[in-house]
Amino acid sequence: MTSDNNTARPMIGTDLAADMVAQAAVRAKKLQDETGVQPCLAAVLVGDDPASATYVRMKQNRSKKAGIGSVSVVLPASTTTEELVAELTRLSNDPTVHGILLQHPVPAQIDERAAFEAIAPAKDVDGVTMHSFAAMAFGEPGFRSCTPGGILRLLQTYDVPLSGAHAVVIGRSPILGKPAGMLLLASNATVTYTHSRTKGLPALVRQADIVVAAVGKPNFVRGEWLKPGAVVVDAGYNEGNVGDVHAEEAAAVASLLTPVPGGVGPMTIALLLEQTVDAAEAQNARS
Repeated sequence: MTSDNNTARPMIGTDLAADMVAQAAVRAKKLQDETGVQPCLAAVLVGDDPASATYVRMKQNRSKKAGIGSVSVVLPASTTTEELVAELTRLSNDPTVHGILLQHPVPAQIDERAAFEAIAPAKDVDGVTMHSFAAMAFGEPGFRSCTPGGILRLLQTYDVPLSGAHAVVIGRSPILGKPAGMLLLASNATVTYTHSRTKGLPALVRQADIVVAAVGKPNFVRGEWLKPGAVVVDAGYNEGNVGDVHAEEAAAVASLLTPVPGGVGPMTIALLLEQTVDAAEAQNARS
């Protein structure tokens, strides 16, 4: 892809996310009208991290707009793995709860993987369990990790050719970098996984038709790393509304670039709500 005026076109997630939430709201109302079941998302927050609390509030506000019920569970920062697992198991067994979100990161004393695995796969609407990861890897039905799933939807909406493209993913988190690569691979892209310790990283990035930056370091990816006309997805969010990509430099080289904020972030929440309605419909059909 090439840029006509040497300035990347922004890949904005805000409007697409609003459409997704509106469609989820229609489906949620239909389910409630026909069955009396209102889709419900339970958000679990451990501790009092201000950023995490803000994220949870934002997700609950969006849920309300989509006609999705929300349950908030706030546990003290001193919570143990066992206590958190017990709470997530209780929610997994609650028939009135259709989706469960564990806000991460959790305090250091908690085994985060053990906590994620306490979420029933049928309610893993954030796509964080090993079951969901396996479904993404094998191309089977299941919930997608919300940020990678949102990225794929954004790329598809902007008609980015994925089949045969070389995608370089910078980051290897089990809920962002790794599943992003798996979903791109399932779309017939050729995927190179890299991270902050990869040797010769700029040269590898320069080969990419599509770059997904998910490394958690502000302004980490520089414009000179990019192939002219590359599609750049900045999945990072750092203090001061700064992404993982140096936006000004990248905009002069890339053809498409997600802004921070307003790019990937809204897509993450929209997919979470869409998958909560999916879960409610599936659970209601089974019951």
